[in-house]
Amino acid sequence: MSNTLEKEVEKILPHDSELEEVFGDAHFTEGPTVAPDNAVYFSDITFTHQADMQAGHIMKFDPESGETSVFRSPSGMSNGMKFDAQGNLVVAEGADFGGRRITRTDMTTGKSDIIAGLYEGKPFNSPNDLTIDEMGRIYFTDPRYVGNEPVEQPVMGVYRIDTDGSVHLVIADSGKPNGIAVSPDQKTLYVGSNDSGSLREMPEDTPTYMGRMALLAYDLLSDGTATFRETLVDYAPEHGPDGFEVDVEGNLYVAVRDKTRFGIGIYSPRGKELAFIPTPELPTNVAFGRGDASKILYITAGGSLLRIRVSIDGYHLPQK
Repeated sequence: MSNTLEKEVEKILPHDSELEEVFGDAHFTEGPTVAPDNAVYFSDITFTHQADMQAGHIMKFDPESGETSVFRSPSGMSNGMKFDAQGNLVVAEGADFGGRRITRTDMTTGKSDIIAGLYEGKPFNSPNDLTIDEMGRIYFTDPRYVGNEPVEQPVMGVYRIDTDGSVHLVIADSGKPNGIAVSPDQKTLYVGSNDSGSLREMPEDTPTYMGRMALLAYDLLSDGTATFRETLVDYAPEHGPDGFEVDVEGNLYVAVRDKTRFGIGIYSPRGKELAFIPTPELPTNVAFGRGDASKILYITAGGSLLRIRVSIDGYHLPQK
């Protein structure tokens, strides 16, 4: 690597940063998110056909003690999670005997509300990941990868939950949407399509036709509507992105599940690769720490929670 290129990479990733495993005893980690007190919450998806019918867990990692504990079980088969501006935990609950809904938990009382359970009278396919804009609106993806429940929504789309509780289908042309994030300037909605070619997990030797594998950018208007703008990264013919987050400069940190080169791809807002963090297993999602730890990037991969120091602060919703 040339000195010039090394300097460019170090603007994103310090040369002495090392990937560290902080927890490694889960079935399948997903959806990390960091609370206002810097505790890290993440999903342990148990896949009922693989884990003796365990019903999913939400785990909590304490960076100060290094201890990880069960926050909630069963989890409703939680996947993506975010803390809103009030410090509530918002969770996308998937299929495979899960809730197939979006819930919000008051972290003071422990009580949860169902804020989206149906669209046009029918259950969602399998809410996967979510993001929240600075107006308090929640956007979530609704594909189906696992679970034997009927698939009742006609598209695998992206939905918006307004602050009045109404639910709107805002994107129906993203392929099989997975990860999702809003840019810091609130003008772009990023969506990752990872189209496995199947509605449920298949044996590895089963041939399937993969669909769109890409990181997509949509213009996000002030009224919460989204219009396709461009494909930032096309991963075809390999597998594409899972979850991702943005830093304060708008760069994207993407869990790339390409088996020929997997890890965290770091891209500019226009899709230029700036750096790449190889991971020991296929990654699923990322989250930034807060405050003094806002340059710590947490990564879920395989059955582990990992972390690494980066050069730019992560973006978070302003707290109210």
